[in-house]
Amino acid sequence: MNEVGMNFRRLVTNPRAIIVAFMLVAGMIVVLPHSASAKSSPTYYVSLGDSYSVGYQPGLGSTPGYTVPVAKNIKMTLKNFGCGGATTDSVLNTIGCPSVMKHTAGAVAYPTTTQIAAADAFITKNKGHIGLITVSIAGNDVTSCAKDPDPISCVGTATTNVKKNVTTIANDLRAAAGSKTPIIGLTYPDVILGTYVYPTQPTTPARMSLAQLSVVAFQSLINPALSESYAQAGGLFVDMTAATGAYTPLTNVVNVKKYGEIPAPVASVCALTWFCSKGDIHAKTTGYNLEARLIVSKFKSIKK
Repeated sequence: MNEVGMNFRRLVTNPRAIIVAFMLVAGMIVVLPHSASAKSSPTYYVSLGDSYSVGYQPGLGSTPGYTVPVAKNIKMTLKNFGCGGATTDSVLNTIGCPSVMKHTAGAVAYPTTTQIAAADAFITKNKGHIGLITVSIAGNDVTSCAKDPDPISCVGTATTNVKKNVTTIANDLRAAAGSKTPIIGLTYPDVILGTYVYPTQPTTPARMSLAQLSVVAFQSLINPALSESYAQAGGLFVDMTAATGAYTPLTNVVNVKKYGEIPAPVASVCALTWFCSKGDIHAKTTGYNLEARLIVSKFKSIKK
């Protein structure tokens, strides 16, 4: 039997070969069902936290914030469990989100459970497909200290509870996600620096003192507590306070058209947040975009 005849005989005695040959002739691509399922499974970016995590801006509600540009840059599907007004206590103990913000990108509702339990359940269910977890929490735990007669003592007390709760949150997420999933914790711009110009100018000695103390609070109390809490769970930390120039000496001044000569850290927080113009603690789009770039940079440094 010649070679052509032998090949034909092999073909007609092998049903699978006949099917494959037919599909190839018809111009079809054969993809096994199991492979299709594996390749189509998305990789998720999971966000937890407070109003910063949902990108709140005054007059606008939820906006893309930092989560949407991060998800786009790292090409992951966003699942946002964030809740406006959340504290470290409420993430662990409050059922549902009392202040759900409409239009939050990737929002996940959890009306019958807590934020951490809902996130843990999603992460566990999709284990192996979680590419990044970020957490923005603790700002609402300390905000009221700005009005306390002894703000540093107030922040110190609040930070003790923050450290305990954030450690619990981070460890819960690590247990659900496994050892390899990046967890990045975030802090905030020091908006209290804006009291140099808000609500009026020139500033008063009391407001100047509060602004100076706020830097001490972030640099010596809040941020070390957050950094240590995430580190205990093998997580990383993005110091948004430092990135917005808050630790620059207040003796370094710049000239800003709207305010005249003011400390450089104040000018930075005015440009990146709404505090100086509205007394609102949230970031502007420029501030959230900076946060997104910091997160992406930290994430990519892990993947190198």
